[in-house]
Amino acid sequence: MSVLFIEYPKCTTCKKAKKWLDEHGVDYTDRHIVEDNPTAEELASWQQRSGLPLRRFFNTSGMKYRELGIKAQLDAGMSDEDAFALLATDGMLVKRPLVVGDDFVLVGFREEAWTEALL
Repeated sequence: MSVLFIEYPKCTTCKKAKKWLDEHGVDYTDRHIVEDNPTAEELASWQQRSGLPLRRFFNTSGMKYRELGIKAQLDAGMSDEDAFALLATDGMLVKRPLVVGDDFVLVGFREEAWTEALL
């Protein structure tokens, strides 16, 4: 099985996740989230496949998230379509790392979930 690993290389969590993938022999294609930001269509597909709430795809600890007041926009009822379009404008808004498999999507690095899905 090969997966798509979407990361920001300077992110310490992404570095830890990548090391975990390497140590466990998981085959992956690496994608830089800023240089090759996910499209709104990709994000919508991944969110649906993940079964997670849309808000989980936002990097809530990022400066851009706070600067743009995204929490308030989401709380005010931003549509899913608008949220995916916003996420697609800047990779720094997207929670990372992401692992995209044929029938699953992992958001963030939680070793238990990764072990269950990838090993």
